[in-house]
Amino acid sequence: MDRFTRIIQVIGESSFHRLQLARITIFGLGAVGAWAAEMLARSGAGHFTLVDFDQIAKSNINRHVCAAESTIGIPKVEAMKTRILDINPKAEVKALKLFADYTNRDSILDENPDIVIDAIDSLGPKAALLESIYNRNLKVISSMGAALKTDITAIHTGDLFDSTVCPLARNLRKYLRRRGIDHGIQCVYSTEAPDKDALKAPDEEGEDIQYQRGRVRNILGSYPPVTAVFGITIADLAIKSLL
Repeated sequence: MDRFTRIIQVIGESSFHRLQLARITIFGLGAVGAWAAEMLARSGAGHFTLVDFDQIAKSNINRHVCAAESTIGIPKVEAMKTRILDINPKAEVKALKLFADYTNRDSILDENPDIVIDAIDSLGPKAALLESIYNRNLKVISSMGAALKTDITAIHTGDLFDSTVCPLARNLRKYLRRRGIDHGIQCVYSTEAPDKDALKAPDEEGEDIQYQRGRVRNILGSYPPVTAVFGITIADLAIKSLL
């Protein structure tokens, strides 16, 4: 256990053992979800279920912890699985390359994870996932919008229904309130107003084309320190919740 000696010194043997046994499901292995997985793996978490349909593209290199010239074209869940096992060969990692929706969401949650991390960026699937998690009384930490933000000091944590500014959070609250949910979803969000001049971006050829669903969305720019801090903050909340 030499690789985890330093964290054991901080949290103690019994807490570290709980982390080793914890079952963590992460929906969305983009910039935020991948950084959360990275920090959890480096902290000694032992059981992961990773859910994402996408593969690594060149445009991910500026922000995704697994993205490099050598990983372009590899499914994000497979790249993250390889990375986690390189950090901790004793970890158990299930990589599910699929789009989380009504056809598979329940079967994934039936595993009864100790905590769920929601790092999905599409409103509809994200809202439906949070509704399912809430109704199952599972612990969850949800990421709000990290794109187009550059101020890491504007990143906050709290209940989704107490969050402010973030347009994604506002839309989620509307959806969930219509279904009788008005509290109890922990999230990470930013109070920085997005730069509307940065909303438009050129099409990124070869990325997500076969998986696009619903309305066409703008491709949003990302500032790497912000997406990383979102993911690291989620990992911190998850660890403290599990312990």
